[in-house]
Amino acid sequence: MGFISKDEHAKLIGAERDSARTPLPLQMVSSDEFLPSPRSAKQEEVGRRLAGMADDIGAGLGLSRRRFFQTAAGMAAAFVAMNETYGGELFAATPDEARSPEDARAKADLLSTQFVIDVHTHFVRDDYLSGMAVGTPFPWRKAIKELAWNPEVTDTTVEGAKFANYHKEIYLDSDTKVALISSIPGIGTALMPLTNQQMAEARDTVNRQADSRRMLSHGLFAPGAPGWSDDLDAAIALKPDSWKGYTIGSLGLDEQHRPTRLYPWRMDGADAYRAYEKMAKSGITTVCVHKGLFPPSLERQLPQLRGFADVADVGQAAKDWPHLNFIVYHAGYRHTDDPSGALSDPEVALHEFERTGRLSWVSDLADIPAQYGVNNVYADLGQVFALTMIAQPRVCAAMMGILVRGLGASRVCWGTDAVWTGSPQWQIEGLRRLEIPEDMRRRHRFAPLGSATGPVKRAIFTENSARLYGLDESVRGTVLNDKLALAKADYERSGRTPSNLQYGYVAP
Repeated sequence: MGFISKDEHAKLIGAERDSARTPLPLQMVSSDEFLPSPRSAKQEEVGRRLAGMADDIGAGLGLSRRRFFQTAAGMAAAFVAMNETYGGELFAATPDEARSPEDARAKADLLSTQFVIDVHTHFVRDDYLSGMAVGTPFPWRKAIKELAWNPEVTDTTVEGAKFANYHKEIYLDSDTKVALISSIPGIGTALMPLTNQQMAEARDTVNRQADSRRMLSHGLFAPGAPGWSDDLDAAIALKPDSWKGYTIGSLGLDEQHRPTRLYPWRMDGADAYRAYEKMAKSGITTVCVHKGLFPPSLERQLPQLRGFADVADVGQAAKDWPHLNFIVYHAGYRHTDDPSGALSDPEVALHEFERTGRLSWVSDLADIPAQYGVNNVYADLGQVFALTMIAQPRVCAAMMGILVRGLGASRVCWGTDAVWTGSPQWQIEGLRRLEIPEDMRRRHRFAPLGSATGPVKRAIFTENSARLYGLDESVRGTVLNDKLALAKADYERSGRTPSNLQYGYVAP
């Protein structure tokens, strides 16, 4: 967050206020970490095809367009529209599935028990950036107490990024079983969506009410920032499940009180190594680091951050600290741009891939195990799975092929950056259905991704994060039968009502 300027913000629209409430977003949604591309001609075509199917199929079933979009058949129709628009069979979806709500629901029910672990989610505290005094009692505690298991929570305003709606979008309207709550380091707590203390309290409250381990939490660290070492000691006392840092620095304000980044650091730098030493001694050994989402346009604006945004510092850190696991968020995706403005970012990325067989910084990340002889480097998919799948699914397929080929399926973790992109269910459906096209597999030596429950996707959705976070079979069994599972079953029986909204920003 914090890279979209005030002038750029003025040109954007809140995604929840510009939504057709389709099962998939019809354009790129940004969390404020990058400027979203306007809706492309292809995305317009997806929207027209999907609307046509909704009117055709929905009318025959006596369903309004919006109600059809809330069904499993509506989700299938969205992927049929994607296939018809982008060519080939990128997604496992057929017109027959879209035309049969009963069959589509039965298929969805079979997959609903899949143990999906999302290691990249967000909500914001009620007083975020509101000017309320630091230390004010957390208003979202009341929301947790009164609304946490209430299936009627349907807030569709800017409140959508707060806890009550987060709970519905993550735990009721998606197949996510365990979510890791994250935040962003800031100079002063006013700029942080959640503090370390708030993340730990949210985790503990959710897990106590569910009577199982449904939420994990990050501990933020910022090597080189004022007081960082003492802050890390305080975070260790909260026993986070893993760490989160931003090498591009902590959120701060410049002389004109505009958001900027302060105190950037390198993963292979001296301060970072002092932090790793503390982490290793604490026994909390999973280190998540934001990388990428740094287009050339942003480099021109903030050239001093270029050397901190890429993945060039990952390999040496991983080699020097073999007992730590490093998860690179957003898979390091560069987020290229087109100076002429004629092409959206993923189309530029597709041209790059077709010309070179590489994606900026993603390929660099995938090369690290072979270059450095390490096996402790992971990729989190984060925002880039969502933006590439929606804007150019062949880039999404290429990214998955590059990561699985270079890191191995056992080193790719599922993360969605929800709730900025709404309920993560559409992304879960996307990976379940996605396949790398045969021509791409043949030319680039990519292995197939396989079925929704096959070994590659099972590793990404479940096994890798379960190993990192100690979610063994006994823990998973408890989660599948806890109080939240009972609440979700009641919600499903009463007739699920997904909002099909997103809560970030879109370009009009």
